[in-house]
Amino acid sequence: MTMLNEAVLHEGALATARRGLRMTPEFRRGLALTLALALVATAGRVVIPVAVQQVIDHGLGAAGGPDLGYVRTAVGVCAVAVLLTAVAAYLMNVRLYRSTETGLASLRVRAFRHVHDLSMLTQSTERRGALVSRVTADVDQISQFMQWGGLMLLVSTAEVLVVTGLMAVYSWQLTLLVWVSFVPLALGLRLIQRRISKAYLTVRERMGDLLAVVGEAVVGASVIKAYAAEERTAERVDRAVERGKRAQTRAQALVAMTFPLSEVVAAVATAAVVVCGVLLGVGGTLSAGELVAFMFLVTLFVSPMQTATEILNEAQNAVAGWRRVLGVLDTEPDVADPGEDGRTLERGPVAVRFEEVAFAYPAGPPVLHGVDVEIAPRTRVAVVGETGSGKTTFAKLLTRLMDPVEGTVRINGVPLREVAFSSLRERVVIVPQDGFLFDATLAENVRFGRPDATDEQIAAALEELGLGDWLAGLPRGLATPVGQRGESLSAGERQLVALARAYLADPDLLVLDEATSAVDPATEVRLQRALDGATRGRTAVSIAHRLSTAQAADEVLVFDRGRIVQRGPHAELVAVPGVYADLHASWTAQRGM
Repeated sequence: MTMLNEAVLHEGALATARRGLRMTPEFRRGLALTLALALVATAGRVVIPVAVQQVIDHGLGAAGGPDLGYVRTAVGVCAVAVLLTAVAAYLMNVRLYRSTETGLASLRVRAFRHVHDLSMLTQSTERRGALVSRVTADVDQISQFMQWGGLMLLVSTAEVLVVTGLMAVYSWQLTLLVWVSFVPLALGLRLIQRRISKAYLTVRERMGDLLAVVGEAVVGASVIKAYAAEERTAERVDRAVERGKRAQTRAQALVAMTFPLSEVVAAVATAAVVVCGVLLGVGGTLSAGELVAFMFLVTLFVSPMQTATEILNEAQNAVAGWRRVLGVLDTEPDVADPGEDGRTLERGPVAVRFEEVAFAYPAGPPVLHGVDVEIAPRTRVAVVGETGSGKTTFAKLLTRLMDPVEGTVRINGVPLREVAFSSLRERVVIVPQDGFLFDATLAENVRFGRPDATDEQIAAALEELGLGDWLAGLPRGLATPVGQRGESLSAGERQLVALARAYLADPDLLVLDEATSAVDPATEVRLQRALDGATRGRTAVSIAHRLSTAQAADEVLVFDRGRIVQRGPHAELVAVPGVYADLHASWTAQRGM
């Protein structure tokens, strides 16, 4: 079974960044013009040092005395250049923000859709909150870098290139000296980069863990209060916060090591330029204005070099986010939609065939062993067995929420692996045990089964299920909000809505995974009568924990330790000693209590 691809976590930072950029071409669109604007914005910064040099050498130091006209002209040129620089910087920012937001929106959508493409089994290998963090918090971290670090990287790179070129015009010797002074910083950053990268990967993982813990605490608030577990839960959250704090502190400590190094290198470079510049000036190689301008340029050169340490900090954090997002995108779904190559099932009666099907969860023992069974069209089948006997796994394989590790599941002779999801989900509908509802109205939740259904059709479906009086008793009828996860309704009411949703979808194969387990006895009787009508004329498979479900079925499949050990009508099975007779005796005893 497929797990999340974590091999990317050990990939180099540059390799990760390159792959991430390839996956989001929106980042690269119009990049040439953005770079050109960055160069213009940077060029405006070097105008002032040049103007200072010109004013000193040719304005104040003119042969006949200070030339004030020349000074005014130089100041006017500077003003125009600064204005153009501001306009170019604005346009560059707008373009960069637009491209990054477009690219990150595309990345977020791709990651979210890919998560939905993964099988339930793959998703269960990682806690839900941690998985959500890969689509939200990790992409947000990339966003912060692209909009701040990316901008600074563009501006700083352009600034270093322009300043280096201009410094070389004044003195190639001093330019070489400045670059040599920064070699230790470059080597130091290279040596520490890998450690910083690992540290920020840990930070992203800890933030995912924190989101998972907090999410569980919020969703499970009622259980926490019921068992007076507030203090234990708070301690658990505190531990997650503390682990995140420690990881962030370790990462920041590594980054902090680079700041003193950059300060020392900048001071050495400045001192070396002053000493050597004066010597060159005494030798007549460099004028006073050129030396002053060069000092201005050194300041412009040092600033982005020092900023590089901050960019490194954000870059490693962003690369860690990239790795976690790419880890999701690189994971191949083990239950894949054949797409355009998939086969379409025609509407009509459905026959089901399991051919020597076996299944095992990752690193676990086999759950199903050589299941070989055929279900005839328009047959109502009840699947019974003790907890852990393989009933729910059977239902998930039948609806292709998971694929078997051995054998084949067929519908009307067609292997499920070859059926397009669009056709399969239209023909086969499962009502899960938890009856999950969305934070919307009752009508909107039922309409998930058929998006084009009108309120009148939804009300009619509920009436056919014997739920008309229940609907009439709701405060706002179909417009009643159900709350997050349906928490405004009781557990039984949530299951009623889930059943109505499946009924409205009008499938040819209806799978009920203990769909009446949370319904009170009175509602169960009403639902059972409705389900008798709803399942008539179609194939229905019910995972049953209740006697009434098995009694109403045409055939009962009895599972024990991953195998079908009995099958037949209820009346026949209950009359012979075996697993089913024992289950029946247990049900009867419970009803008599």
